[in-house]
Amino acid sequence: MKKLKEKWNIVSNWQLIFPILGILGLGYSAFRLSSLFLKDQHIAFNLALSAIFFLVLLKLVLFIFSKLEKKWNVTYRWELISIFLVFAITGSSSVFISRPLIKIMGINKDNLPVFAYWVLYILIGFIFYQILLVAIGWLFGQYKFFWNFEKKMLRRFGLKRFIA
Repeated sequence: MKKLKEKWNIVSNWQLIFPILGILGLGYSAFRLSSLFLKDQHIAFNLALSAIFFLVLLKLVLFIFSKLEKKWNVTYRWELISIFLVFAITGSSSVFISRPLIKIMGINKDNLPVFAYWVLYILIGFIFYQILLVAIGWLFGQYKFFWNFEKKMLRRFGLKRFIA
């Protein structure tokens, strides 16, 4: 446990939640991925393939962390897990919120061309994604990172006047 704390720059026990959530999320992703390949196979085969996917995904994630740690300039390594959790939760939440809103607005594939429907669907989802990104980032203690991330994105879209 001491090595884990040192490796991830964990100074308080509550910060252990992020590596634990990261490992659980990685394990779940590996299991779901193996289930796609082995639909009707015995659970032992599924768990064995899950273990392989877990190790491959773990190597990939640790490689990505090493690159992004320098680019994003985070103070502690555990913050990277927190940031990735915010991105994951925000992506799912924006779809969860925008789908019923689109139905309430009466936007569907029957009254619009398919292309227009998907453009509106993506646009509405994107707007909610931006709002939720900062809000959920604040809940995970990463408000400063996500507000700076948001300002950079708005600048790239040419919306400088919306930045305070």
